[in-house]
Amino acid sequence: MFSTFSIQAQHTIEKIGDVGLYSMPFVALGTTFLKKDKPGAYAFSKAFVLNTVVTLGLKEITNKERPNGEDFKSFPSGHTSITFQGAAFLQKRYGWDYGIPAYAVAAFTGFSRVYAKKHYVEDVAVGAAFGILSSYIFTKKLNNDQVSFSFGKKGKDYCLSYHYQF
Repeated sequence: MFSTFSIQAQHTIEKIGDVGLYSMPFVALGTTFLKKDKPGAYAFSKAFVLNTVVTLGLKEITNKERPNGEDFKSFPSGHTSITFQGAAFLQKRYGWDYGIPAYAVAAFTGFSRVYAKKHYVEDVAVGAAFGILSSYIFTKKLNNDQVSFSFGKKGKDYCLSYHYQF
């Protein structure tokens, strides 16, 4: 009975982790559309392509066997690299209000891959690092500052202005 429960729990956790793989890119890219952020969509797309190419390329080159013996595509974790790429994009572009829940989903996805015996911890750690790095290469913080100051001088006159956008 306990082994059946253990297998069922393993399968359930793996499936929940799969949700992160499919939902994170959708949420990250969808956020750019909701915010009408074309530069953000472009940055996300470039990071996604770089991350995917590097991850899939390394899987082919390293040919590392999975812990469950299923195949030789363990390193690095693609699920983890994709979810962390999306989480890092959301955090870097829109701040920690978006980043914290996204990183929580990404971390659970990584955990699920180890728990389901699809990856070793190092596969997940490297996948997460590649995902984060790819987003940090292309993503800049969205500048939504509502307050700005400017200083000017013309002849003997000086001007300090304060601008608040609402």
